[in-house]
Amino acid sequence: MHAFFDSELSGSRFQAYSWSHIAMIAALIALAAILFRFRSNIANHRRARYAVRMILLLGLVVPEAGLFYWYAVEGLWNVRYTLPLELCSITQLLAVAMLLTRSRLLYPIVFFAGIGGALQAMLTPDLIYPFPHFRFFHFFIAHIAIILASLYMTWIERFRPTWKSIGAVMIFLNVLVIVVGGLDYGLDANYMFLRHKPEAASLLSLLGPYPYYLAVEELIALAIFTLMYLPFIRGKQP
Repeated sequence: MHAFFDSELSGSRFQAYSWSHIAMIAALIALAAILFRFRSNIANHRRARYAVRMILLLGLVVPEAGLFYWYAVEGLWNVRYTLPLELCSITQLLAVAMLLTRSRLLYPIVFFAGIGGALQAMLTPDLIYPFPHFRFFHFFIAHIAIILASLYMTWIERFRPTWKSIGAVMIFLNVLVIVVGGLDYGLDANYMFLRHKPEAASLLSLLGPYPYYLAVEELIALAIFTLMYLPFIRGKQP
């Protein structure tokens, strides 16, 4: 239990594509496959839809509540590092609101930015704490829940993105960059990595120096969103 919450690393650090990392990626794939396989069964039963939504909400809310409890217990609360201002933290909160309200306004943001950001985080985690630390489970459960929440709304609730929604999400992200960037400078922080790249290896390491990687990120986001929309063209949606 000590290892689960201990804020000290004791010489151990998270290793990308270790067995524990691969297991979390495998868990995401397996859960998405199960959701897709039983999408019709879930969609046709009100109680099943409700149960899946509640499970997803728990996957989004409980880890985040545990995170802030951990911050408090370990004395780690600091406005420079612990505010929910990362892209995945923001889409996590929006995913909660989307599931509660079935909002068609929030859906494309969580679908494009949520899946895109969470999947990148899953593949190249900016994470220090290894298995079986609480932060390891928080990181992967929250990101898996963001992705599954979007897939649930797509496969079960039958929500669909549009070409226009890609533009709307890009505008939303740019407004978010301005807001969070202003807070970064005011707090001397680096939320959303708007002032410099993360220390751990990530896709940003391949995108050039500051500030050029921010412009490259915009182009990559637009390309990814476009690719994500292709299955929905001419009724070929899953």
